[in-house]
Amino acid sequence: MKLPDGHLPVKLIALDLDDTLLDRNAQISDENVNALRRAASLGIHVVLCSGRAEDAILPFVRRMDIAGLEAGRYLIAINGCSIFDLHSRTQIYCRNVDPDILCSAEEEVEKVGLKSEVYSPDTIYYREATKWTKLDVDLCGLKGVAVEDYDSFLKKGKFPKMLIPGEPEQLLGLQEKLKAKFGSKAVIFTSKPYFLEILPPNCGKGEAINWLAGHIGISKDQTMGFGDSMNDESMIRLCGYGVAMKNGLDYIKDIASFVTEKDNNESGVADFIEKYVL
Repeated sequence: MKLPDGHLPVKLIALDLDDTLLDRNAQISDENVNALRRAASLGIHVVLCSGRAEDAILPFVRRMDIAGLEAGRYLIAINGCSIFDLHSRTQIYCRNVDPDILCSAEEEVEKVGLKSEVYSPDTIYYREATKWTKLDVDLCGLKGVAVEDYDSFLKKGKFPKMLIPGEPEQLLGLQEKLKAKFGSKAVIFTSKPYFLEILPPNCGKGEAINWLAGHIGISKDQTMGFGDSMNDESMIRLCGYGVAMKNGLDYIKDIASFVTEKDNNESGVADFIEKYVL
């Protein structure tokens, strides 16, 4: 396990939610809240950084109760496609998938009998409701809306990501096909074994964190990102300090600067921050 040998000079901490800051019950522990509140009170920017849409992150922002501080004013949504300023109530950074990519991907999705979804800050749109769309709607806490002419909807809209939910074995084959088809024109990965995602090119949590750091005048070397899964890869790679959770994927732990000593059910984030940042 990789651990720091001293205090880390950090000015921005970015945090994945599921299986990182959240425990098995999708809650933020008191220990995590207290450590991050203390960090924010010291002027260290604390930024929730999730694959969820903006409105689905807000309940966790309220739980943290740091949005009133300068160090708690930003959140990163949809795996780095959107940055929101909670003080001005405006989106300050946005990336969308090319509609031609969405339509072409949808053709491949339909061929294998799956259904895709696209997102706005407060709604998940899809061709028809399935057990998988219900799973995503329930997980995110957003509205779910079936769109009658979904193909035209994809052509005309501006969407930061497409998500294809389904059985992991089926998604692996589709992932390889889409990667071969689009190459560098899109970022494609599984955020969970049953969620395959398509993002704009050169887009991810790490890229968004670097942009935000520049926006607020912080060096990349002073950024830290906590994550556990493949949608955290760019954050782990591009932050000054990438910290993988003890419960994270082996691949993420291998590329991380450090690995927490405790997992997400043991307030691993708080334990690490208390020992090596605060």
